[in-house]
Amino acid sequence: MKFLFASDSFKGTLTSEKIISILSETANEVFSDCRCAGVPVADGGEGTVDAVVKAMHGRLRTVSVHGPLMEPVEASYGVFGDHAVIEMAAASGLPMVPADKRNPLNTTTFGTGELIRDALEHGYQKITIAIGGSATNDGGMGAMAALGIRFLDKDQKVLTGFGKDLGKVADIDMTGLHPAAKTAEFTVMCDVTNPLTGPDGATYTFGKQKGGTLEILDRMEGDLVYYARLMLEKTGVDADQIAGAGAAGGLGAALKVFLNGTMKSGIDTVLDLIGFDGLLEDVDLVITGEECMDWQSAFGKVPSGVGMRCRKRGIPLIAIVGGMGDGAESLYDHGIDSIIPTINGAMPIDEALNRAEELYRGAARRTFRMLRAGMGLKTEEK
Repeated sequence: MKFLFASDSFKGTLTSEKIISILSETANEVFSDCRCAGVPVADGGEGTVDAVVKAMHGRLRTVSVHGPLMEPVEASYGVFGDHAVIEMAAASGLPMVPADKRNPLNTTTFGTGELIRDALEHGYQKITIAIGGSATNDGGMGAMAALGIRFLDKDQKVLTGFGKDLGKVADIDMTGLHPAAKTAEFTVMCDVTNPLTGPDGATYTFGKQKGGTLEILDRMEGDLVYYARLMLEKTGVDADQIAGAGAAGGLGAALKVFLNGTMKSGIDTVLDLIGFDGLLEDVDLVITGEECMDWQSAFGKVPSGVGMRCRKRGIPLIAIVGGMGDGAESLYDHGIDSIIPTINGAMPIDEALNRAEELYRGAARRTFRMLRAGMGLKTEEK
């Protein structure tokens, strides 16, 4: 019997690698002749680079770039083969900006562009960019400026690419775009479908959490509408017709319009990068999981992504989860056959977190013992 373990981490308590270790140990306690394999998985958000690097035996490359306030920071991205995997949050993430300084007028994706430029200059031609968790609403101007595109004001002065620069752009000069960017293949991990502008666009959907007041948001929405119109004039591409263009404050739009990036689900991108379908060969059962499963887990999270791949192959899948919320059982429609919570009794959340490894090990043991019991069931032939 062969098991494959592909779980997301339990944030702050158990890494994917620790979960694989626990599952392997407990499986061998119950099944003396089983074979176990495991692969770290993430959904395109925090931890994606680490998961892909570990799964593909790659490495991290750390470089000096500029943060969302243009402060110097050290940021890392993952590399393996001819691939580079970048989390824009490593250079332009919201947690990098102190709460009292959050204002989308004053932040930029310039550092994300510097990570892309570094990858290009080191020969990586397949570049995947996860664009969740941004502190920015600059329409991707900063990132594109770092790659050589010049955004000019009415006096032909070059703009840096802060959010406050959007309404000042009078011309876009793309002749200086990094040569390697013209031949590279860009994949954009994006699990939102928000357009660039409008009530469901970048500004009004995500701007408030980045420090935008109503006055600031109204100004930035007008600037983005203008910016989208200018991009259309210069490139022939209507950013407002691109699902996901509003992700990361419009970085999604810039990556698509200027770099011809392909928008793709985060979990599907990760599963493709690590060759997950190939790992399913000869597997009898897969175990996945996440910290807390609820109705949202069906939308681009690890269990649903793994579940749909297993369903296509007819492989049973069990999810071991920290807890179950509203709608968790909707995941039965996404390839998951059973959900096993780790919590084994009423307890405060702090206790559950402190006992995470113990509780997970207990849930794993119950799971494998149940599987062994099920294998002993006799069915009548009809």
